[in-house]
Amino acid sequence: MSHAVHALRAARLARSVKPFLARGSRASRCEQCRLASTHCLCAWKPQVSARAGVCLVMHDVEALKPSNTGWLIADVVADTSAFGWSRTEVDPALPALLDDEQWQPYLVFPGEYAEPERVVTSVEATAGKRPLFVLLDATWTQARKMFRKSPYLDSLPVLSLQPETLSRYRLRRSKRDDHLCTAEVAAMCLELAGDERAADALNAYLDVFSAHYLASKAPRAVDLDDALHQRLKPFL
Repeated sequence: MSHAVHALRAARLARSVKPFLARGSRASRCEQCRLASTHCLCAWKPQVSARAGVCLVMHDVEALKPSNTGWLIADVVADTSAFGWSRTEVDPALPALLDDEQWQPYLVFPGEYAEPERVVTSVEATAGKRPLFVLLDATWTQARKMFRKSPYLDSLPVLSLQPETLSRYRLRRSKRDDHLCTAEVAAMCLELAGDERAADALNAYLDVFSAHYLASKAPRAVDLDDALHQRLKPFL
């Protein structure tokens, strides 16, 4: 089933002047989960509900990368929106979403980069409004640039997370182990919002996705009865 990131990927591909060649691009990939067809993840998509919403602001080619975890968020959280980022152009649907009365948006970013008066560390219960977590889906260097050069986000409170564990994400290299991938950040946000079941499902889904992705690169078979898959089963 298509979702916001799937639609953004299709739009980005449609305007590409040359094909995007991901690592392992010769592999036959499932159009729904982006993994090699031999390691398809579609049967493991969680079926959970969440009160919170997620707004992904994605750097240029993020939606095209098979390793992108924003896709997993859209698989799990029904109210996920996705927008491509540009310094000079803004999709009018993005500020319209942020101004929608049903949402209380939070820009999720380290508080050290924002004015102290903007920084919050918890999600407040606001009558008639649901939390909307705005995530900058990009490399760390790109995300800092997006944070500085997106004036339409300047009025939002900045939700500064305090992760207690190091990142489990193994599909891309980072110079710092405390830099979480986008799905890990989203799971922390869901937990803060009281959507614990959705948070647990997303964490379990990320681990299974990573296992399938790495196994497809080896290549080797995936043990569908291992601890990671068993942890995800209750959410199917």
